[in-house]
Amino acid sequence: MNAIEIVNLTKNYGKICALNNMSLDVPEGTIYGLVGPNGAGKTTLIKALVGSLRPNSGFTKVLGLDPLKDKWKLRKQIGYMPQSPALYDDLSARNNILFYGKGHDVPDLQRKVDDILSFAELTSRADDAVRTFSGGMKKRVSFCCSLIHNPKIIFLDEPTAAVDPHLKMQMWILFRKLAQSGVTIFVSTHQMDEAMLCDKVTILRNGEILAVDTPQNILQRGKSKLKIIVNNEEKTAVIDSTAENLADALKKFGLEKNISSVELHADNIEDIILSIMNEKVKEVKS
Repeated sequence: MNAIEIVNLTKNYGKICALNNMSLDVPEGTIYGLVGPNGAGKTTLIKALVGSLRPNSGFTKVLGLDPLKDKWKLRKQIGYMPQSPALYDDLSARNNILFYGKGHDVPDLQRKVDDILSFAELTSRADDAVRTFSGGMKKRVSFCCSLIHNPKIIFLDEPTAAVDPHLKMQMWILFRKLAQSGVTIFVSTHQMDEAMLCDKVTILRNGEILAVDTPQNILQRGKSKLKIIVNNEEKTAVIDSTAENLADALKKFGLEKNISSVELHADNIEDIILSIMNEKVKEVKS
């Protein structure tokens, strides 16, 4: 089943089209990535899905509910972590999470706060004022606030921006644990390497969908440069990045004994996503 359904969604800010006739389905229990540069429409889409803005046309369903008409019923079932942590700096991490839990009328709240602090590895800093935390630590507290009521879907808007690599890795481990428990993670990012950590990815640019696929399939859209040294002479070939194309290319050389080395330089995910975006630009200009 789909946790999210989007049909012909359009949102304009004056003459600027932030979302252009977008249609998309997000399966339950997946980590779904929304990838694109700043200004691609990622935050606008998330705000439309959590019911904090009204689109010009089209409609969305989140857990079978309309984010605008059913917003109070829906908000009990979703978590939302905005780009900038919405926390009270003078309160401790524990009291920030308690505040959000009370707002959701969470039963057995004290125990659940302890559990979620442990889950996010924040127990040792639980009673420290948030103002003493780094930006990355604040994001982790904000993440806990979005989790305290056990939502079925969590919307994460640039959750690891300006977070150090170690903390980013820890957060993605938490995302995967939640997805394995059946929670749908809808995460936006402009960091192309994070696309590889998602189950499925939508690439956005200027409010338009450029591609929807698994990270593995997107990687196969790239090219690989094959370099072979034969009798000290360098021979190169550019091939599609699939195992079958690599095998075909190597058959042409026969893999004889005098082939001393084989190198394969494949496009990375950032190269490929940027190439997809550039192809769209070329189409518009032509």
